[in-house]
Amino acid sequence: MLAIGLTLFHPSRDQVDDIVRRYAGSRHPVLAFDNGGLGPVNRMKLEAAGVRLLSAGSNVGIAAALNGVVEAAARVGADGVLLLDQDAQVGPEMIGALADARTRLRAENRPCAVIGPVPGRANAEAKPPRFRRRPRQAAVGTLVPVEFLATSGSLVDVAAFRAVGPFRADYFIDGVELEWCFRAWDVGYGCWMAQDAAIGHRVGGGTIRALGIETPRQPLFRMATYLRNSVYGWRLRHIPLPWKLRQVAYLPVQTLLYWRDSGYRPAVLRRLAGAVLDGLRGRLGRPFDAP
Repeated sequence: MLAIGLTLFHPSRDQVDDIVRRYAGSRHPVLAFDNGGLGPVNRMKLEAAGVRLLSAGSNVGIAAALNGVVEAAARVGADGVLLLDQDAQVGPEMIGALADARTRLRAENRPCAVIGPVPGRANAEAKPPRFRRRPRQAAVGTLVPVEFLATSGSLVDVAAFRAVGPFRADYFIDGVELEWCFRAWDVGYGCWMAQDAAIGHRVGGGTIRALGIETPRQPLFRMATYLRNSVYGWRLRHIPLPWKLRQVAYLPVQTLLYWRDSGYRPAVLRRLAGAVLDGLRGRLGRPFDAP
C-alpha cells in the first residue's frame, strides 16, 4: 500500500483548496505535516477531506517533517510514501507510473530507496533541479539511476528508509535529499528517475542568471543553510569526491552571484561567510534566522 505525504508551511488558501480537490476520497492514505501556519480553518478543511494531520507545534524543518510523514505512513501499513510539497501538481497517473517503476526495479532485483519523476520548470522563472546520472550503474529501460532526487514528487520505500536511516534533522532544510540519497547508495539502495513521469518543480522564488549560470533566488537564510550544509558535507565519507570537487568550484560562483543580486550588501556577505564557517566547524541545526 502506498501513502501520500505532504509537508505544509504557511500554505495559502488556494493551496489548501487544491489539496482538498486532489486528495479528498483518495484510495491512498493522505498524511500532512503542519510545519507551521496552517490555521484552524485550513485544518478543518483538510480533516474534513480525510487528510491525517501531523504536527510538532512549530517549524522543525523539512527533514524532521519528512521523517514524521514516513514514520506515520509506516504506522498505517504503507510500504511506500509519495512525498510532496504543498504546491506540487500531481495526478493519479504519476503516482501509478512511480508505483509501476518500483515494481519493475524489484523484478530486476535492484534495491530501490527512492524513485522520482523528471523535473520540469514550474513556470518561466523557476529553476528546476538537475540530477546527475549515477556512474557505473545501468539503466532499467526508462528508469535511470541518479545520484540524488528532490524529495517532492519522490516515492520513498519504507523498508529502505529503515535501512538507510532518517533524513538529517540537523540539516533543517537544504541539501537534505542529497545527503540521504548518497547515503542510500552507500548502503546498497539506489535512487532512480522514471523518464515516463514528470513534475513541475522549482527551487527558490526565481532565478539569478549570469555568465551562463543559473542559481535560485531565495531568502538569505535558505542560501546560508545551503552553503553551510554543502560545506559540512565535504567531511562525510559517503558523499563522493567528484561531487565535493564540483562544489568546491561551484559554491564560490553561486555565492558571488547571490551577493551581486543582493546589491553587494555587506550584511549578506557576512551571513554567507558565517554559514561557511559553521559548515567547516560542524555547527548545524536550526538556523537562527529561520522563520
